[in-house]
Amino acid sequence: MRIAFAADDSNECVEAVRAYLEKNHDVAVHQAPWPLMSRSVAEAVVAGNADYGVLMCWTGTGTAIAANKVPGARAATVADAWTARGARLWNDANVVALSLKRLAPDVAVECVTAFLSEPTPDPEEAANIAGIEKAARGQ
Repeated sequence: MRIAFAADDSNECVEAVRAYLEKNHDVAVHQAPWPLMSRSVAEAVVAGNADYGVLMCWTGTGTAIAANKVPGARAATVADAWTARGARLWNDANVVALSLKRLAPDVAVECVTAFLSEPTPDPEEAANIAGIEKAARGQ
């Protein structure tokens, strides 16, 4: 699986996530200030150059907001594995955003693992997921 990854700072949490990704996946690291790295990761996912994106900033919120400005990107800020898995299952999120300041490294890795463990969304959510795209187009 090809993962687009970016973080706007470095600490033990970022290093744990990056090490996990590089051990288990083909990783493309994007570097730039957080609004630009977020756009770059989201564009890589939407263009099919990456299967999923993983973003990290102090809260995870800014990177998700910036990524979601890219049409076709569906970034979710998560803080636990259950929410990360649900973002894939129920929202067909293709980018996960994490706080590099508030998550313990093992929890951040659990979030990424859970997010990437769901290859397809829940078929029962297809209409709702389609509704996300319609809303993005103003319909």
